[in-house]
Amino acid sequence: MSHDHTSHPFPAPCIIDFGIIINAEDIKRILNDLGRVRYIHTLDGQLQSEGEGWIVEVFSDPQQATIVANRSLYLNVQSFDYLQLQRSDTQATYFDLIQDNRRLRLMPVTHSSPIPDSNSNLDAAALEAMVTQVLAAKWDMQLDDEDDCPF
Repeated sequence: MSHDHTSHPFPAPCIIDFGIIINAEDIKRILNDLGRVRYIHTLDGQLQSEGEGWIVEVFSDPQQATIVANRSLYLNVQSFDYLQLQRSDTQATYFDLIQDNRRLRLMPVTHSSPIPDSNSNLDAAALEAMVTQVLAAKWDMQLDDEDDCPF
């Protein structure tokens, strides 16, 4: 009896802390989670630009460009060959988007910022309590107005 071992699919890759990611959907998932980043753009190993900004959009479209401008990053995963996941000497994770001799390094920024994080979760109980207080105050105000009525 012959068994064909090639018919069994390999398990999906598992990348933890270090590795190279080539699947566009995996790259999009990673980049969508970053939020605010410090970026360093190098070409042929020479610094071209650096700064800090927010990842506004991550997409995959062969007709659109990756754009970094005005502290906003619009990242097209098709602008890059792969993403390399690494850690610095201080154990901080960073992400290198690589295309030929171009490297866009993204380092998550974790310190507080005056710009709110669009992924932050509101405490549902606190939000409900605030809405209840606002509605109760409005009803009280309407009742007070009715008491002044001369009829």
